[in-house]
Amino acid sequence: MMATTLPPFPYKIPTPVTTIPQFPENPKTLILKQCKTIKDLNQVHAHLLKTRRHLDPTVIENLLESAALLLPATTMDYALSIFDKIEDPDSSAYNTMIRAFTAKQVPQKALTLFKQMLENAVPFNEFTFACTLKACSRLRWRKEGKQIHAQIVKCGFGSNCLVLNTLIHVYANCGEVKIARKVFDQMPKRDIFAWNCMLSGYAKSGYYEDVVKLFYEMRELGVGFNDITLVSVLAACGRLADIELGEWIAGYIRANVLEENKKLVTALVDMYAKCAEVDKAQSLFDQMDGKDVVAWSAMISGYNQAGRCKEALVLFSKMQKANLEPNEVTMVSVLSSCAVLGALETGKWVHLYIKKKRMKLTVTLGTALIDFYAKCGVVDSAIEVFQVMPLKNVYSWTALIQGLANNGHGKRALEFYRLMREKNVEPNDVTFIGLLSACSHVGLVDEGREFFDSMSKEFGIEPRMEHYGCMVDILGRAALIEEAYQFIKEMPIQPNAVIWRTLLASCRAHINVEIGKEVVEHLVSLEPMHCGDYILLSNIYALAGGWEDAIRTRTQMKEKGIKKTPGCSWIELDGEIYEFLAEEKAYRMKEVYSATEDMMERIKSAGYVPNIADARLDAEKDDKETAVSHHSEKLAIAFGLIKTPPGTTIRISKNLRVCTDCHNATKIISKVYNREIIVRDRNRFHHFKEGSCSCNDYW
Repeated sequence: MMATTLPPFPYKIPTPVTTIPQFPENPKTLILKQCKTIKDLNQVHAHLLKTRRHLDPTVIENLLESAALLLPATTMDYALSIFDKIEDPDSSAYNTMIRAFTAKQVPQKALTLFKQMLENAVPFNEFTFACTLKACSRLRWRKEGKQIHAQIVKCGFGSNCLVLNTLIHVYANCGEVKIARKVFDQMPKRDIFAWNCMLSGYAKSGYYEDVVKLFYEMRELGVGFNDITLVSVLAACGRLADIELGEWIAGYIRANVLEENKKLVTALVDMYAKCAEVDKAQSLFDQMDGKDVVAWSAMISGYNQAGRCKEALVLFSKMQKANLEPNEVTMVSVLSSCAVLGALETGKWVHLYIKKKRMKLTVTLGTALIDFYAKCGVVDSAIEVFQVMPLKNVYSWTALIQGLANNGHGKRALEFYRLMREKNVEPNDVTFIGLLSACSHVGLVDEGREFFDSMSKEFGIEPRMEHYGCMVDILGRAALIEEAYQFIKEMPIQPNAVIWRTLLASCRAHINVEIGKEVVEHLVSLEPMHCGDYILLSNIYALAGGWEDAIRTRTQMKEKGIKKTPGCSWIELDGEIYEFLAEEKAYRMKEVYSATEDMMERIKSAGYVPNIADARLDAEKDDKETAVSHHSEKLAIAFGLIKTPPGTTIRISKNLRVCTDCHNATKIISKVYNREIIVRDRNRFHHFKEGSCSCNDYW
């Protein structure tokens, strides 16, 4: 039997199209539920025009709602074209458009429509006010919010629960927390949403104690709470380090089997982390299934805030391997950790990632980048970020001013301050710390006095302990030791140990033994077990030639059981942080010690003489030189020399103040090896280059 072959089709099979079968009498369900694309909506719209059903207000408003709210954001022009063709649109049509513009991040247009309603005498209802107030909240327009509040009262909606709840949210979000509380207290009836709005408002505005007080009030009144309530309260617990209430909430979550609520558990992780219970936070974090970016960010931020910055970066690396895209909060925490560790390469990678992903350079993110680059000693990059930021606030300006001051660019810091004032940005108390530090590092005594006086006279900022400390430093650096001592005696607040220690450092720099001895007496009464004070006094005696007094001071320190904090230095190479402890005994250190010995021999040939006064107390006389050569920053520098190509800048971070011997040695190393070496110690930056340091040998 022969096979029968079919002839080819003379035409192509047409692609099926969406058609409307029987157009319903009431098309609401069709429009709001079955129209999934603009094409679907166009078909329905065409039919409505053809049958003149578009003249029915109910039908056309359904079409408007679908175009404005249910379909993608690109359809707003289409929604506007529908709205503009409605004759005398009522409040329902206006409400739809106001709600849509607010939802699609165009709140200004929402408020323009509200104004249009007012001009056209279109009656408002509760939804009009609720939607318009949300637009004000998005823009943080408190003035407009107050004007709408007046309209609410005028139109008789002053007791409407929905309107008042939204009003609380607006005032709280715009920083008018006291007004929000007044509205809250005057409400005839408060539902859970009202309580949550007030709690959230307090939390967002930083009124954390009020969050806790309001929660206790809520409990006393027997008002039920939900997960949204607890998220706000946990945020407050973290900020206040109120671990007791935080643990109570943790118990409540366990008792009510709420561990599956990701937002709630993430808030709990964040609370533990901020209360310095990082290991508890990590344990809870590890148990979470399907961790989102908020949970990862909370944990990374927790490590950062607890000072465990290396672990923060390790966790960030794990987050990358989990294929989760970081958000702004993640990036700020990572940059902060990089800044603390001096991890320049990792931070630069983060900056590149921000550019690659076209993340918005917000004020918060930009300021974090400025701070990071400044704390890594890369001033030009900090300035570059500052200049490309679309918006800057006082914190951005302050971060740059402080960064310039700490890197020895005092005059440049003052130039940026002048530019800041030209832009009508008012300084805050932290700005003045940066300005006074700038004056200190470049010896501008008169300018420092003027800035200190202008704080209260021009800006109504009362000087804090840090400002008094800066003035003592300015006077002390300029060798005005007696004036600095008198300044401390006349302070309106009781000077703390840091103030006296600042003066003691000046006594060491200018070898003033008499005042140095008096200062130590004050320090011993405040912090009797602080090793640095005895070491500074011992150095003062030694510099003045009083070796017996120097040894006696060190002996007293030893007899009292006061131990010197071990020196620790960090260096970053190829994105990895290497940590070195003074005289560390570890197998991996064999290569480092060998390189250090070679380095010390080379600089001795160039004139370096070890200062054995900086050796540890328990070292034998013959071992003191070796002990000094094994200080943590020397080990880190030697490691940098053998692990990086010639000419590469070496960047070191240190937990203590650089000692005199390491400072002298690093100056010579920079010349002998033709390297720029940047050391960030506990006090400031030292930029070593060609045998000299940016601090001019006073730090």
